[in-house]
Amino acid sequence: MTSTTEASPSTGNISEAGQLHDPTVRGFASDNYSGVHPEILTALAAANGGHQVSYGEDVYTARLQAVLEQQFGQGIETFPVFNGTGANVLSLQSLLPRWGAVICASTAHINMDENGAPERVGGIKLLQVPTEDGKLTPELIDREAWGWGDEHRAQPLVVSITQTTELGTCYTPEEVRAIADHAHSKGMKLHMDGARLANAAAHLDVPLRAFTRDAGVDILSFGGTKNGLLFGEVVVALNPEAADGLKFLRKMNMQLASKMRFISAQFIALLEDGLWLRSAAHANAMAARLRTAVEGIDGVEPTQATQSNGVFAILPEGAADRLRKSFAFYDWDAARREVRWMCSFDTTEEDIDTFVAAIKRELA
Repeated sequence: MTSTTEASPSTGNISEAGQLHDPTVRGFASDNYSGVHPEILTALAAANGGHQVSYGEDVYTARLQAVLEQQFGQGIETFPVFNGTGANVLSLQSLLPRWGAVICASTAHINMDENGAPERVGGIKLLQVPTEDGKLTPELIDREAWGWGDEHRAQPLVVSITQTTELGTCYTPEEVRAIADHAHSKGMKLHMDGARLANAAAHLDVPLRAFTRDAGVDILSFGGTKNGLLFGEVVVALNPEAADGLKFLRKMNMQLASKMRFISAQFIALLEDGLWLRSAAHANAMAARLRTAVEGIDGVEPTQATQSNGVFAILPEGAADRLRKSFAFYDWDAARREVRWMCSFDTTEEDIDTFVAAIKRELA
């Protein structure tokens, strides 16, 4: 549903600092567009001296295990990886036999934005369910939760939900628990794609474990890149008994980093003193500021609840393309003229106000 239309980057000369881009230019296309949080860069530099054992046998990865236990409790297993698609494929593979299938929302990242990786790389059949707000419910899950024992049908053995969803909506702990209980009662396991997990915690104002481990999630893809990291995610087996072979699957899936300390060091810096929550809360607040401002503009029609760092809205014909001459952002559903505006840890109030002023000029 996401188009590739965006503002073209300038290609000026290299500055004295070696920069090829203008660092003052901001957009609303993706929280992946933002740079690295300065505290994360500091942590990377601190981890860079001397030698450390490779492939995760370093002191930083050992420390990360303890740090994540502070968030999710004892008895978990953690596996740092390179990226979100890898984290999702790895997580799902560990939960399934080769004949297994995953029930997910039709808008799920694993279905729409991973180029078939779960199916082509993971060998996993996806059973997609249309939803209005990106969220699954037990009733929606039951549309595909059938056919066990039928050799002609891929067996639905996992439910995958995204927190927050691709439409910016957020599951409450009670909603996750209802899904987990329903899935488990039918012999299925529950995976959570947590690319924007921190934004959900900031919106809900609860600890991370309240809507993950305590709510019955079996395995988690914990995102960092969209919240200020240079690269890296972590697969967290919240219920290690439900997952099998993660150590081997990570290597098979080309997600085993030789210099893993640099992934782990970033997550330690993100989690130890609350940077993860401060950054996510700020991004959410900027999205809320944008949502409030555009609600008063004739011609802008918000389409989803703003519960994280994204705003979805329908614009008049041609307005999006005119705005994109100055600000990068994506169409979400071009047929409906629906766009998506994303805020990041480094989005400022001035960024929002300047963008809102541009929208008002275009729609005047």
